[in-house]
Amino acid sequence: MSQTDSATARTPDPSATAPQAEADTAALAKGGRTNFFGFVLRLVARLPFLYFAGRWYGPEAVGRFAFAVLVIELVAQLATLGLKRGLAEQLSAPGADQRTVVWDGMFVAFLASAAGSAILLLFPNLMFPAGAIDGTDRWMALLVFAIAGTDIALAACAYRYDVGATVRARAVVEPWVISIAAAGFWFVSPRDGLMLSYGSAMVGAFLTALVPMIRHYGGPRGWQPHPAHLFKVARRNAPLAAADAIEWGTRRLDLFILGQFTSPTIYGIYYMAQQVASLPQKLKTSFEPILGPVITRNLAEKRLAAVAAQVSQVGFWIIAAQAGIALALGIPGEAVMGLVGPQFVGGAGALAFLLAAEVVAATAVVSEAALVYVARHRNLLISLATLALQAVLSVALILVARSMGLDPIYYAAAVALALMLALGFASLVKARLLAHILGAPVNSLRWALVWATAGATVLGWGATKLPEWAELLIGVPFILGIYAWLIWTRGFGPADRALFRKHPEPAAPAA
Repeated sequence: MSQTDSATARTPDPSATAPQAEADTAALAKGGRTNFFGFVLRLVARLPFLYFAGRWYGPEAVGRFAFAVLVIELVAQLATLGLKRGLAEQLSAPGADQRTVVWDGMFVAFLASAAGSAILLLFPNLMFPAGAIDGTDRWMALLVFAIAGTDIALAACAYRYDVGATVRARAVVEPWVISIAAAGFWFVSPRDGLMLSYGSAMVGAFLTALVPMIRHYGGPRGWQPHPAHLFKVARRNAPLAAADAIEWGTRRLDLFILGQFTSPTIYGIYYMAQQVASLPQKLKTSFEPILGPVITRNLAEKRLAAVAAQVSQVGFWIIAAQAGIALALGIPGEAVMGLVGPQFVGGAGALAFLLAAEVVAATAVVSEAALVYVARHRNLLISLATLALQAVLSVALILVARSMGLDPIYYAAAVALALMLALGFASLVKARLLAHILGAPVNSLRWALVWATAGATVLGWGATKLPEWAELLIGVPFILGIYAWLIWTRGFGPADRALFRKHPEPAAPAA
């Protein structure tokens, strides 16, 4: 057990006062509501991009684009050095100069991004293994800092409870820019249009996040980097950076493995299924910006039972919302994938498993939000085990499908199933570990989820008998409506309904 783990486990847990507990719930609920609105905006804005990419550019171009984005975002994830979540802990430290902490973090990310970009510039085949690389492809490596810098700027804003900054950057600017640019660049360069639109979106999101960060903490005028402190920050955040990279990797390993066994066309179909499935995934990130600061403050005050209650509460909110969206998109899966383009209908099976994976992953994500502060090394080991399990299952299931002589499109369903099983393992183990450390139960599952899912599934199956247009226009709202009514009447208690109540504005932490 690490020093952090043992100190936390030995410390008694005074009961949280009712006013403080209510204030925490208000902060979580307000952040969740704001970001849920952002999720809806992102959903509406992202759909045109999926349409243009699928119907105009085609599966092969999408596959090439998807692998390049996979590599760029991996390097950017590593370049944040764990500060996406570790920044809140540093800003909460007694006597911390918050302006210096933020700009030190940005500078560290810049140095790491510069190193990562240099590698990609020198070896562009890492991004485009199929070859045929031109100047535009190579310079996409410079996007690394825009992505890493956006994550750190938004983490700094979230510490001040400015969730609106995340909504503007991630739910308005990024998806709308990539959708509009994808349509415009197709007339300029069908070959490079997807990459150029992605680059435009990442730069736009970075500038949108940087403005409120400067408003909260001030600009870099007079700031000087502190090399010794920066080295300490990087070393201390190494487990966090690794955990972030591994968590990110579990959502990309399936793409990487599939790419080794299939053509760019199958890869592109799976990528589009993953993009549709990632829409409910954004619900988890609705609470991440505000959950981190709330958890760090409660841990600092040794209110461990309060942390367990908050993780369980937020976990239920996320699972309840994700399950409804997963049912609404998964039951009419062929019709949903057909919207992207007729060539993508074969990805409906993979879509179903990917949507289920997002639901079972919710408990792992909210548990990890606390584990990265109280058991970061053990959390890292569990994440590594999850990644290894996913890799073994993915390859094994693909080989089984190949031995049965199945069409390569079934390989896509195989890696999606492996992802679902691995994330289920992570949720179970991380929730049990967190409950043990906090000395309080951590459980986000309720029987109401079973009844609501069963009711929506039975009634939604009837919607699949309708014509495709009616299946989407009538069936999807019908499934969502039935599910929402059941979960609201059977599952939501007074504490859960706080998510939909207006609370007084939570006070932002002092500078």
